[in-house]
Amino acid sequence: MKTLYIGMAVAAALLSATAQAHQAGDFIFRAGSATVRPDESSGNVLGLGGFNVDNDTQLGLTFTYLVTDNIGVELLAATPFRHNVGLKSTGDIASIKHLPPSLMAQYYFGDAPDKFRPYLGVGINYTTFYDTHFNQTGRDAGLSDLSLKHSWGIAGQAGLDYNVDDNWLVNMSVWYMDIDTDVRFKAGGQQQSVHTQIDPWVFMFGVGYRF
Repeated sequence: MKTLYIGMAVAAALLSATAQAHQAGDFIFRAGSATVRPDESSGNVLGLGGFNVDNDTQLGLTFTYLVTDNIGVELLAATPFRHNVGLKSTGDIASIKHLPPSLMAQYYFGDAPDKFRPYLGVGINYTTFYDTHFNQTGRDAGLSDLSLKHSWGIAGQAGLDYNVDDNWLVNMSVWYMDIDTDVRFKAGGQQQSVHTQIDPWVFMFGVGYRF
């Protein structure tokens, strides 16, 4: 009888394992914290050096459809990111907001029943900037009319899903986005344009639901 109980327990565990799957036709919704850490560089700004851009954390959202057990298509969305922009000699002089939706083609390693499903993705990013303005420090320096050109660029990602049960999973992923823009503003009434590379790393930690 004891042997029978052990056999039933092993069978139940195996059935449970095979039910946990990333498989063709699945939709996966993930949500969690997304931290943008710019790796910025820019031209010289009025002889004062390049721009500095600080980090920001917002709600990150991803929507994935599995075309096969191993190939997926994913859309990244988020609540708007807000960054302070400054110069080393002046401190923060401006504030910007942006949204960086990205569309990715992904490859998931392993087999459908595996609890751990690491993946890689590559795709395209579109970043739109808005609500850009100089703060009091910038205005006191005679700066005005701030705007940033929207950006198209490539994006890459690496991630890992851990399947908790048939529907729920835990996720971690890292993204790299190629974001180039022209920062336009007036200094003392004269139009200026500074080419700037933001090129952030994005770190996301969250939970997901598969259906």
